[in-house]
Amino acid sequence: TGREGSFHTQQMQAYGTRVVGGVTPGKGGQTVLGVPVFDSVHQARQALSVDASIVFVPAPAAADAVLEAIDAGVPLIVLISEGIPTLDMIGVMAALKQSASRLIGGNCPGLITPGGSKIGIMPGHVFQPGRVGLISRSGTLTYEVVAALSDSGIGQSTCVGIGGDPVIGSTFVDLLPLFQADPGTDAVVLIGEIGGSDEEVAAEYIKQSMIKPVIGFISGRTAPPGKRMGHAGAIISGKVGMPESKVNALLATGVPVAASVDEIVARTQEALKQAPPKPKRRSKKE
Repeated sequence: TGREGSFHTQQMQAYGTRVVGGVTPGKGGQTVLGVPVFDSVHQARQALSVDASIVFVPAPAAADAVLEAIDAGVPLIVLISEGIPTLDMIGVMAALKQSASRLIGGNCPGLITPGGSKIGIMPGHVFQPGRVGLISRSGTLTYEVVAALSDSGIGQSTCVGIGGDPVIGSTFVDLLPLFQADPGTDAVVLIGEIGGSDEEVAAEYIKQSMIKPVIGFISGRTAPPGKRMGHAGAIISGKVGMPESKVNALLATGVPVAASVDEIVARTQEALKQAPPKPKRRSKKE
């Protein structure tokens, strides 16, 4: 019912996402944009078949909104809000471990299956259906890379913006197995940035378990140590979060690390050429 939630609900509906209900405490019983509003997630779950929830709640109350969705058993929760206190997110992570819910974000643009649906704030027109997955810590860079891929005729299977805060619900290593198991994905573009060690952990997983090709990119490679660059999690502290360690970790696993958006496109084209051919369909005669 708020400005952001209302605007992006319209955008998601226009893209093809089935928005079946909304939650704003105290406004239950209203209908907004053809969508019934409930006072709680539990009430919405009792009345509707719900696959996912998207949270636009302001930062001070965002963690409570996520905890409510977890308690109601929502399978997928997308947290758009940014600036959520780290201690609040630690409590959310503890609850997630005891649940069957998956959280994307916070401080993220959401996720999209081009030509299907989107749960988030991405500009849907730059995405095209295809067979390249994308996982990114940067929302804006996601759009730039996807636009370049689409302009080159490379479509995407699913794109996920995991968020740039220090504590997020799903990391690269949480999502890479899903792309590895997805029959609609032939290659994966991984967009990291300075700060933290998620890319190094992902590199180890890729080395041990990924069969599909992965193309890497690390943004912020010229950032000065100790200075936050955009995201709260994008800060080099001592020797932790250095871009060189991330690049070297990926290179050591055989993952090509592009130095520019154009090179991401070129590397992806090469990876798709090397992808195993799809099994041919049998004709009715066979």
